[in-house]
Amino acid sequence: MSSSLLATDGYKFSMAEAGWPLRDECFYYTHRRGGIGVVPVDLEAFVRDLLPEPGPDDYRYLADHDYEMGAGFKTAMVLRDRVRVRAIPRGSAFVEREPVFTVAGPSALVSWLEPLALQLNYRIQVATLATTDPEALAVAVARVTCEEQRRIVLETLDTVGVAAPPIAAEPELYHGRVLARVKELVRLVENPNRVFEVGMRAASCLAQHRIALEACKEAGVVRTSNVVLARELSMVPVGTMGHEHVQRYGTDEAAFRAMRDRRPNRSSFLLDTFDTFLSGLPAALELMQESPGRGDSIRYDSGDKVTQYLFACARARALQLEPIHILEDGFDAVLTGRFEELRRQVGVDPAHQFYGYGGTIVAEPSGSTLTRDRVSAVWKLTRTGRTPTMKFANEADGAKESVPGEPVVFRRVTGNGPIGIVGQEGEEPPAGYVRLTGASQAATGVAALNTLPGAQLRAIPSPATGALIETLRRRHFGRRHDP
Repeated sequence: MSSSLLATDGYKFSMAEAGWPLRDECFYYTHRRGGIGVVPVDLEAFVRDLLPEPGPDDYRYLADHDYEMGAGFKTAMVLRDRVRVRAIPRGSAFVEREPVFTVAGPSALVSWLEPLALQLNYRIQVATLATTDPEALAVAVARVTCEEQRRIVLETLDTVGVAAPPIAAEPELYHGRVLARVKELVRLVENPNRVFEVGMRAASCLAQHRIALEACKEAGVVRTSNVVLARELSMVPVGTMGHEHVQRYGTDEAAFRAMRDRRPNRSSFLLDTFDTFLSGLPAALELMQESPGRGDSIRYDSGDKVTQYLFACARARALQLEPIHILEDGFDAVLTGRFEELRRQVGVDPAHQFYGYGGTIVAEPSGSTLTRDRVSAVWKLTRTGRTPTMKFANEADGAKESVPGEPVVFRRVTGNGPIGIVGQEGEEPPAGYVRLTGASQAATGVAALNTLPGAQLRAIPSPATGALIETLRRRHFGRRHDP
């Protein structure tokens, strides 16, 4: 089965137009946290089934909503035979930060996969609980959001050979809980137009996301990053820039200028790919000084957003600028209330401050633990053309740093030390390790991993990966950069 061309986030289209849609790039999928995971599917087949099939009206719809696509993008989207998937085998157990699979090929096409590929995290979490803690599984899947999510659970349990517990699909209850949550967010900001939804990657499937967006629309929120459901539900598709765009250009200034100079629409400058204070914010404000009437915005993501926001407001005031502030990543009612207080304190007009909510809206409000946030599933650019790249961000512990190059997994089979090493394509595994990426069968099962002490249950960079990371740190910071 192929997916609709529109079944992705809006910023995929803007980034493709401001980038190089036919350039060969590589992305990887990993879990930053959540402990051990189990792969329940043939990952290459799973990914290839997601690849889009453009329909006759898709490009017309995109053009009508400020995403008119050029010849490069249209060509990239039909080059399915150029997509290469490297993955650990079905049935494999993996640990945090290991590259579960990579996808390389034309930039626009492999980037497009992100939100649908990230929904895989739900299947992985179901399979993991099924093979490690059936009692916890029964609780976690007792109530699901829709029949499609129920089907995914049953299909996953069948693949791992575990009998299904009772599962009740409750779409009406889910709709009601999402509606109450969105109404509370709207109450806090006093205007539904100041809220938009970015939860496609937080859903288990499009059917779940459809219910959530129907609730959003009922509460007055009409903007979403999910383009296919925006068309279906007569909502407004939104999205400008993600970390991959900044990584692709290598510097914040070059990335921001490319978005501004290659698309006629407003831009949202993402500040934290390398460092919010040292490069992201200065570059964004410089461009705003050059074109103060464009209505561009700055978007906060990782790190201490309170400090970043107050600093940005003070610096913008000194430059006589009034940027639009876009606040995302982990925002809930409590954090929204806090930033509304800050907005009033520093005198930012309500029309210049907007909030994007993902998991806060979409994650099952009844208390399900199997959310994307629990494992922090991510899809990150590792290489653009021949150039390795990574995200640094502003987390104190480096938790959001990504892996550069062409990453592969080496699994320990004898001796002591970390269970995993994140190596590079073409690098030989060290003694006691075998290459798991691309292997015909799993090297170590989840039961064996569960017996290891915590010091061993981790993955470390190989010498080649470590050297790439250090090279990129020096390139971006001029010195060793320890988070």
